[in-house]
This record gives sequence, structure tokens and C-alpha cells, in this order.
Amino acid sequence: MAGQAPVRILGLDPGLRHLGWGIIDAAGNRLSHIADGTIHTDSGDDLAKRLLELHEGIAAVIEQWQPDEAAVEETLSNVNPSSTLKLGMARGIALFSAAKAGLPVEQYLPMAVKKSVVGTGHADKVQVQHMVKMLLPGFQRSTADAADALAVAICHAHHAQTRRKVDNAILGIRR
Repeated sequence: MAGQAPVRILGLDPGLRHLGWGIIDAAGNRLSHIADGTIHTDSGDDLAKRLLELHEGIAAVIEQWQPDEAAVEETLSNVNPSSTLKLGMARGIALFSAAKAGLPVEQYLPMAVKKSVVGTGHADKVQVQHMVKMLLPGFQRSTADAADALAVAICHAHHAQTRRKVDNAILGIRR
């Protein structure tokens, strides 16, 4: 819709060593790149300190950019159970940090993110990064993690827009 107020979305791609974040504004079908980056932790530090660093980094991003909503990529298990557990902890911090800031938080499977951005759930990272660049003019890939986080935000923008249309249609019927 013309003149629709933009919704600012924070996308998070969890990782214990590198957590990507991206901020977009979505107004109807129009998406705008606002900011992106990566929060890094030192693998030599103890786990509790690294998780705290992730929380503080996400909190700083939220404070600076004031998103309205957040989206986090879900974690799938991999071959190494220890790595899967640590990735799950990083994802938990992402969910916690956004919720603590009062943001509504949605979660998306990696295949849903890829399908939303590229059109197929089996796209590779290069294809996702290329489409993020196409969908967000002005975005210059800073890190793969940041591009992945922007893809999560784009996925949320598409899903949330559909959800809002359905909600509005239901409200219209109830009136």
C-alpha cells in the first residue's frame, strides 16, 4: 500500500563464534537495507562469557536501530552434538535478547529462509547472498553471517506481510 508505515525488522543468524544481524525496513512490498553486521566472540573465552557478549551485542544493536520485530533462524542438528548444543545456546541468546527488549520474535527454518529469498529451499549460500544483494539495493556484503541475517529478515517481511493481510481480512469479516 502506498504510504504504509515501514516495519523495522531485525534478522538474526545465530552462531557462537559469529552471530550475524541485519536490519531492514519493510513497507508493503518495498524492502530497504538499513544496517548489518556480525558479533564476534573469542573461542578461547569460556562459554558463559561468550554468551554474555552475544547478548550485549544484540542489545546494543536493538538499542541503536530500534526494530519493531525480530526474526531468528532455527537451528538444525549437525554431525557434531557438541557444536549443535553450542549453536542452540547462541540461538537461545538471540531469542532471549529480542524478547527481553519487548520485540515480537518469529523463527524460521533455513529452508523457509532460502525459499523466501531465492525461490527454492535448497539454494546454496552464494545464491542467497546474491539475492539479498538484489532485493536490498545498496547492500554491500560485509560478511556471510550478516547476509544470512538479512535473508532471515526478508523472509520474515514476506511472512509477516501475508499474516497481516489475513489478520485484516479476518477483522473485516468480524466487523
